[in-house]
Amino acid sequence: MNVLVTGGAGFIGSHAILRLMEDGHTVTSIDDFSRGNRGAIAALRAVGPFEFVEGDVGDRALMATLMRDRGIDLVMHFAAKAYVGESMDIPLTYYATNTSASIALLQAMDDAGVERIVFSSTCASYGEPPADRVPIREDCPQRPINPYGYSKWFVERVLFDHGRAKREAGRPFGFACLRYFNVAGNDQKSRLGEDHRPETHLIPICLEAALGHRKSITVFGTDYATPDGTCIRDYVHVSDLIDAHITVMSALGPGDERTYNIGIGDGSSVREVIEATRDVTGRAFEVIEGPRRAGDPPMLYADSSKIRDELGWVAKHTDLRGIIDDAWRWRQVHPHGYGEQ
Repeated sequence: MNVLVTGGAGFIGSHAILRLMEDGHTVTSIDDFSRGNRGAIAALRAVGPFEFVEGDVGDRALMATLMRDRGIDLVMHFAAKAYVGESMDIPLTYYATNTSASIALLQAMDDAGVERIVFSSTCASYGEPPADRVPIREDCPQRPINPYGYSKWFVERVLFDHGRAKREAGRPFGFACLRYFNVAGNDQKSRLGEDHRPETHLIPICLEAALGHRKSITVFGTDYATPDGTCIRDYVHVSDLIDAHITVMSALGPGDERTYNIGIGDGSSVREVIEATRDVTGRAFEVIEGPRRAGDPPMLYADSSKIRDELGWVAKHTDLRGIIDDAWRWRQVHPHGYGEQ
């Protein structure tokens, strides 16, 4: 299959390219490097051939030409900004990058006659579900509490409306929205890693502290209604997440409208992640308790039984320490991320 991966220089997008190449698919990718990492593209080129274009997913003409020229069968759309706190400060940027650019991409797909997309959505679209709705099922009301969550939820709404219009026009359009939770770990052969600039994800922040690159880490909020007072999140291994994308891609047919939660079905608190990182690395680091951040719900973890029952996908990596250990192995070889290469 000819697959276009948007945001291919990012953490998740690069892992998608790796898996697609290993499975024998023809891959084209695009990234504007506003958040992606050139080192990830270099690492992928060492594995195998794929076409990479530096450009803007929101450029309709560019995207339509690229899809026509490459004979694209399906799009995996990862390109986005994904920092909750930042989205509170610069919401217009999030709506432009995540929502408007996705609409332009869909228009380009229409121009090029590409009729299938797997969309990288988010658990942030659920907002702050009541305790009796956790673990979260796909039928939980989507009520975002930050611009990041809204920017992704709007794209889901656009996909359903676009799918209906295409169906009524006799040109069925297939899409899947994968609402995933916190993604961690890395390629188990340590060819790719997690290296955001700036880094806001808890596990790599803890690893940076263990390496001595941070003087301390801050726990944002210790008074949540959780067992230890800190936020609880579902950490899914990036390899499992990409396996879910491949599974959905293979099953996605004309006119399909699919939504799936992707997670392990259990949550770990911020304090538990810190202690697990200390155990895995054997290193201590300072922890500072700070105030809550705006837009952070106390508890988010998935019920992923729908994709299990419909497509047979289940997470294989469910041990938090194992997930952290995978990330730690890459960080020991690349202590400053891709900047070392």
